[in-house]
Amino acid sequence: KIQMLTLPETKLHLRVDHNDEDALIEALMTTATAACADYLNMDAADLVVAVPAPVKSAALLMVAGLYENREDVSDRQLYRNDTYYRLLNPYRQYSA
Repeated sequence: KIQMLTLPETKLHLRVDHNDEDALIEALMTTATAACADYLNMDAADLVVAVPAPVKSAALLMVAGLYENREDVSDRQLYRNDTYYRLLNPYRQYSA
C-alpha cells in the first residue's frame, strides 16, 4: 500500500526507535492522510505523488498529536494546533 508518509520518516519524527508500535503508527499515518485529504477536499489517493512538503509536515504533526494523546481523557486541556491548518490552507481546494 502506497502512502503519503513512510513508516521510517514517521518513526523518525516521533523519535520512536523500536518496532513494537509499528501497526499503531501505520494506522495513525492512514488517519492523518485521510484527515488531510478531507480538509483539502481531495481524494486520499491524490496525496501520494508529488505531495508538497507543508502537507506532509501537517500530516506528521497530526500523527504526533494522535500518538502522544492516545487516551480519550487527558489530565490537561488539549488545544487545537493552528500550525496544522496554516500548513494546509494554501493547498485547500474550494468548490466553485
